[in-house]
Amino acid sequence: MEALSTAVPPVLHRAIMEKMEEKSSHVKRQKGGMITMPFIFANEVCEKLAVVGFGTNMISYLTTQLHMPLTQAANTLTNFGGTSSLTPLIGAFVADAYAGRFWTITIASIIYQIGMVSLTVSAILPQLRPPPCEGEQVCQQANTGQLTILYASLLLTALGSGGIRPCVVAFGADQFDETDPKQATKTWKYFNWYYFCMGASILVAVTVIVYIQDNIGWGWGLGIPCIAMFISIIAFIFGYPLYRNLDPAGSPFTRLIQVCVSAFRKRKLAMVSDPKLLYQNEELDASISLGGKLFYTKHMK
Repeated sequence: MEALSTAVPPVLHRAIMEKMEEKSSHVKRQKGGMITMPFIFANEVCEKLAVVGFGTNMISYLTTQLHMPLTQAANTLTNFGGTSSLTPLIGAFVADAYAGRFWTITIASIIYQIGMVSLTVSAILPQLRPPPCEGEQVCQQANTGQLTILYASLLLTALGSGGIRPCVVAFGADQFDETDPKQATKTWKYFNWYYFCMGASILVAVTVIVYIQDNIGWGWGLGIPCIAMFISIIAFIFGYPLYRNLDPAGSPFTRLIQVCVSAFRKRKLAMVSDPKLLYQNEELDASISLGGKLFYTKHMK
């Protein structure tokens, strides 16, 4: 650099340095953006194909293959759905506070894959499910070991979905810099295609996969979503060098609990007359406020 600065005029040297800085900045901006679209979309298409194809026709599997009474099958799926609705709270907390979205999605997808493999194997191996019915009235229900495999598989898939569902859309948003006005239209385009691909994969799952389960066999009917889930994990991990991986900024649940505890402890204190005397921390509040500053109101005092 010193030899370059002495060999060229100052104006030309400045122009060269600006060009080098621009090129360096361009290289740094290569991560994220539309280049990540094929990997995240492939993950989303395969993951939705697996999840929807896995759960849409599950009551038929429980009643026809495991010979569960309809009420027991419905209760099993209700418990599974309720658990799957609660686990995203855990997944979101882990992603925001500790692991980050990429690793949360990856680990959760592997857990989901294990659950799907377990259920698919139980649908293929005759000893892991009851024998076929001998007539319309003689049907042997699944024994304790077979039900244990079923419940363990459903629990693993519920835990896996808890790490996937709250993070995928947010991880897609992480790929764009909100402060760059040039990326505003790209963000809209990204998410338009995202939801289109998601809807298309769900349509395939509720038609093609369900048809295979009812007419060809549950081995293929569960095996295809299982293979799709495996492909989604590979596609997602393969794009790792291109992703913008933001560091965990802390969970809003932690801040919420802190506010509740602080409000309870200070419930008997008088409100200060000047808002400037209230606590402020621009560094901590930057991720949850406008311009790094929280605005106070008189409605919650």
